[in-house]
Amino acid sequence: MKTSVIKIPDDILLASHMTSKDIAVELAVHLFETGKLSIGKAKSLAGLSLWEFQNLLASRKIAVHYGIEEYREDINTLKRLKRAG
Repeated sequence: MKTSVIKIPDDILLASHMTSKDIAVELAVHLFETGKLSIGKAKSLAGLSLWEFQNLLASRKIAVHYGIEEYREDINTLKRLKRAG
């Protein structure tokens, strides 16, 4: 996997009272909230588990996107599991 580095000057970190990890988390939340990243990619950027990222979103009252397509996929998965069981 190719990675990129974002350079954050120390004076920005000091002024924001944040660490580079904090900024990565904020960026991940923003990109998820605006629909630019899926929850899987956003939690990876934040360096959090899915559970931790979902809890963070909940604490900020940010809804997890769950559209009609995801709903249909879940229904189809449940049907397949029922047939297999």
